[in-house]
Amino acid sequence: MLKLENLHVYYGGIHALKGITMDVPDGKIVTLIGANGAGKSTTLRAIAGLTRAQKGSIKLMNEDITGKPAHIVTQKGVAMAPEGRRIFPNLTVLENLMMGAYPRTDKEEIFSDLDWVFSLFPRLKERQRQKGGTLSGGEQQMLAVGRALMSRPKLLALDEPSLGLAPVLVNEVFDVLRQIHEEGCTILLIEQNAKAALKLADYGYVLETGRITMSGPGRELLENEKVKKAYLGE
Repeated sequence: MLKLENLHVYYGGIHALKGITMDVPDGKIVTLIGANGAGKSTTLRAIAGLTRAQKGSIKLMNEDITGKPAHIVTQKGVAMAPEGRRIFPNLTVLENLMMGAYPRTDKEEIFSDLDWVFSLFPRLKERQRQKGGTLSGGEQQMLAVGRALMSRPKLLALDEPSLGLAPVLVNEVFDVLRQIHEEGCTILLIEQNAKAALKLADYGYVLETGRITMSGPGRELLENEKVKKAYLGE
């Protein structure tokens, strides 16, 4: 589905990504874990076309999308739910969701997908006429994920979906991610809750100061002593 090869990103004089190489297989959940400032969000932003890579390549289903603008990357099948949700606070829940479907013209399928999103997040259906800015943090996170799904992505990229949420809502978000995956969506997940992410993921990568230092099946990384000490609080 997605392949990054020797990806380098600079912010001025800061070398944020130092030759990232990773694969996201079709139909799988892959997680990227690491400390704050390791380069996780930069990786997603580069994939989504929001940050330009200075070296290396990004391929989506063998098509090179390196340097493509964000709206083209979205049309190719990548949707991102960014850190901090970034919903439109003055638009209603329904309007926010329909913004996710903006590139699409298949009207009947759009409304079918809207029903699907409402089935995943019943609270959004209850609040569909309510302005996004009046929702709770957890509801706004649901809205951000729902909006991304409305583009009908081949690859769903999620940046810290559980950040700032109460434990009960974290469980709810991860349950929904399982459902989305079961529907056939490939997921690339950045998540501060490394334990939950590795339990969910088929495969994981550990990112440290712009470099991938470790990778393996999610369950294997959960049992790795270095990962336990650095990221799992064990």
